[in-house]
Amino acid sequence: MASMLSDNGSETFDRVTNHNNNEIDTSKLTNIASILTTPGFDSSRLHPLAGLEKGVEYMDLEDEQLSTMEGSQGLIPSRGWSDDLCYGTGAVYLIGLGIGGFSGFLQGVKAIPPNASGKLQLNTILNSVTKRGPFMGNSAGILALGYNIINSSINAFRGKHDIMGSVVAGGLTGALFKSSKGPKQMAYASGIVASVAGLWSGMKDKVLE
Repeated sequence: MASMLSDNGSETFDRVTNHNNNEIDTSKLTNIASILTTPGFDSSRLHPLAGLEKGVEYMDLEDEQLSTMEGSQGLIPSRGWSDDLCYGTGAVYLIGLGIGGFSGFLQGVKAIPPNASGKLQLNTILNSVTKRGPFMGNSAGILALGYNIINSSINAFRGKHDIMGSVVAGGLTGALFKSSKGPKQMAYASGIVASVAGLWSGMKDKVLE
């Protein structure tokens, strides 16, 4: 790097040294920091708008570190609850949208009137797809959003992630999702979401072993 700087920037160094009447030994210039801290080097003369006289600013990459919580390793590298929230909610929403769209397609095919024209058949199928797809996608996304928030809160409180925490988070999410439908529907939803969460957590652990 020093040789590159000395070859490409020799004129700049000559002007700086001649202006300050100091000699700069380019063999000691190993990086940008050493250039800027060289005695007699006026960095502001390189470009007045660069602001190099303030020194070199380094990016803080602490937020880029992966999560070190016990059991938090997933199929996709994660930095914490925010990544889990984004990845989990987005993936589940797309899965729900796809399943709902396929279900709507099948229902649309069955609902086609006899002797219907091609245009009417297409409209019937599209109406069914656009009705079922977004509904299931939005419902799945809401469940995933609530699950990830509750699960991350439980993990932060316990200091680790495991199947038990996932099952509890799934049960609470299902009950909250159907809280307006009465105790019976809450119990059904709680059991279903808890089972799915436990199954997913168990399969993930098996894959990562």
